[in-house]
Amino acid sequence: MRPRAAELDDAAAMRRAGPELLSLALIDARNHTLRWLAAFDARDALLRSEGGAAPLLLAARAGAWQDRWIARNVRRQCGEAAEPSAQRLPPADPAIDAWLAGQAPPPSAQALRGWLAATLETTLDLLAAAHPDDAGLFVFRCALRHEDRLGEALAERAAELQLHAGGEPPLPWRDPPARAAAAALWLPGQRLMLGSAPGGGAVPENERWAHAVVVPDFEIDAVPVSWAQYAEFAADGGYDRRDCWSEAGWAWLQAEGRRAPRHVEQLRGGVYVQRHGQLCRAGATQAALHLARHEAEAWCRWAGRRLPTEPEWELAALHGGGAFAWGDVFEWVAGSARAWPGRTAGASALDALPAPGSAGVLRGASWMTRRRQVHPKARRFMPAQLDTAFCGFRSCAV
Repeated sequence: MRPRAAELDDAAAMRRAGPELLSLALIDARNHTLRWLAAFDARDALLRSEGGAAPLLLAARAGAWQDRWIARNVRRQCGEAAEPSAQRLPPADPAIDAWLAGQAPPPSAQALRGWLAATLETTLDLLAAAHPDDAGLFVFRCALRHEDRLGEALAERAAELQLHAGGEPPLPWRDPPARAAAAALWLPGQRLMLGSAPGGGAVPENERWAHAVVVPDFEIDAVPVSWAQYAEFAADGGYDRRDCWSEAGWAWLQAEGRRAPRHVEQLRGGVYVQRHGQLCRAGATQAALHLARHEAEAWCRWAGRRLPTEPEWELAALHGGGAFAWGDVFEWVAGSARAWPGRTAGASALDALPAPGSAGVLRGASWMTRRRQVHPKARRFMPAQLDTAFCGFRSCAV
């Protein structure tokens, strides 16, 4: 058998995890949340900043989801079939429940940590007694995915809040990796089962369900577009060239007054970004990040290339081997957010389907994503103008 540490990082294994492995993963996820809470706790003003985006509230959502959908849900064993209107037990802590509803002041960080410990203990007790099939484990697997995503959200808040705070990077933070330039990949046309099939354990809503598509042959970048490549676009007047931007992208650019990607202070003579209260030079071979899809599309028009389609990206991730490097940044792809044929989602779904045409699609993962959530079928939806996530892109030949 492989060591448990390896299984905790295995996305395919975690989707099918039984009670024992799932218990270890939930403990690991909660410890990660608490490390973030400790990092922000050193600066109380940051901990409670900006209302719903405050780190204190983000950390609380981990316990709140488990309290609502596991501890208080008398039909949790029904999995996705549980009715949202089903009778629920009283909350673990009425004061914290009232705060989450906007009806009471926030707790202290110490009180929140105690509540997070208590909610996890209840979750683990109920998991030990759960039926070990997909329905019985559904809410527990969702709880893990939810808390791992909250870890990413806390990392994004760290990137925002540490801009002016100075000091050392927050405890769970890692710097983005650097990638050597590599030749683009050519993949022959073939048939692809796009999306995930039933029977794969915990299948996120956005991946449901697998369906056959035919993908013509294409050429795709082996690595995401780097800061050095993106800086060439800016140096060539990319932010002033109307011909590089879509109508929506140009309107966004003018409204924002944007002259560079988020957090970037300088693009000429090296890329300098604000990080942890200091002006730092970004690695030339690091993936460009915090880019709106409008910026990704503008770079592609300038370079005479295009964003990959979802089937192209997924095929490359599945069959490009080690030559196709992904997982450094979430990657914008072409097309609007849409459901795959036959998509199903229960009341406890984590991925809401946006209104038609209101959002784009991100594929892959970022370097701050927990490894157990790095899956080639994963997809996220986000409006094209947003750039707070760790998002970048790669391109394809036209």
